[in-house]
Amino acid sequence: MNPAATPRPRARDLGMVIGPTPTGPLNALTDVPGVRVGHTTVRSRPDVHSGVTAVVPDGVRPGAPLPAGVFVGNGYGKLVGATQLAELGELETPVLLTSTLSAFRVADALVGWVLGQPGNDEVLSLNPVVGECNDGYLSDIRSRPVREEHVRAALDGASAGPVAEGCVGAGTGTVALGFKAGIGTSSRVPEVAGRRFTVGALVQANFGGTLRVLGRTLAPPTPSPADAGPPAETGSCMIVVATDAPLDARQLTRVARRAVFALARTGAAYSHGSGDYAVAFTTTRPGTAPPLADATLSPLFEVALDAVEEAVLNSLLTATTTTGHTGRTVPALSADQLLTDMRLDS
Repeated sequence: MNPAATPRPRARDLGMVIGPTPTGPLNALTDVPGVRVGHTTVRSRPDVHSGVTAVVPDGVRPGAPLPAGVFVGNGYGKLVGATQLAELGELETPVLLTSTLSAFRVADALVGWVLGQPGNDEVLSLNPVVGECNDGYLSDIRSRPVREEHVRAALDGASAGPVAEGCVGAGTGTVALGFKAGIGTSSRVPEVAGRRFTVGALVQANFGGTLRVLGRTLAPPTPSPADAGPPAETGSCMIVVATDAPLDARQLTRVARRAVFALARTGAAYSHGSGDYAVAFTTTRPGTAPPLADATLSPLFEVALDAVEEAVLNSLLTATTTTGHTGRTVPALSADQLLTDMRLDS
């Protein structure tokens, strides 16, 4: 299910524009033709704040994979299916994001969903791709609340429309840079070698560090001892990048690498306990369009950096203050305070 768009402002609503390249009409991953996104939010207050987010490329299936690449910035995490994704450079299932201890149930549910799709009656092997972040600071992670019906709802409800952000789906219980975070997305439409393409990014933000906005460091307010937030050395970020540019797996791995680099712009610490991963894929199958030469790819690299940076900022701005497991509270990033701090630093 795709919940209604959140009323909280996104970065561009506040006049914060990252990079010169125009966005797609939705400024979302779903601006890439043939890509849908679905969320199921699993919440039982006060203890459970979790869920699952599905990125569903049209037509992807075993026997009809899409070119893909993966990059690991720091590997303290679980990315189910990563080794085959890296080895073959092929994505043959949707990409699902969820909570750490629910990742394995989600992978099993994804396998069942794929096997049940039309045309897959003879499939004997497939590589589900499932990423995770640890939402255990605000959610009872040991209860493993994400179940098969939640996974199927996210997959079946995925749409090509606006993408809900903030405290939804896999971002319901996540925390980043001292604030409540969640799901964020953004897109760009660059010109490459005389052709226009779309690049979209979606993040599940849950990482440590000190927030930077447009190059300015903005520390969160000093919390009470009871609400100090998760340790700075823990956390993760899952990034999914999609494009319709005709790229091969090696080139997509280069794009994924830039996506992880972009977290540094937002103040990421890349600490020992952080799992920072990016999966990049194209919806253009080999042989259906003239391939792009490596020497032409710089505009794609630039917009991948910009889109991920904006997606992280959107994940913070659209999230809401959350009180969760054991009474812990994490504040949202105040748009008014952010604008005030930006003016004071100018």
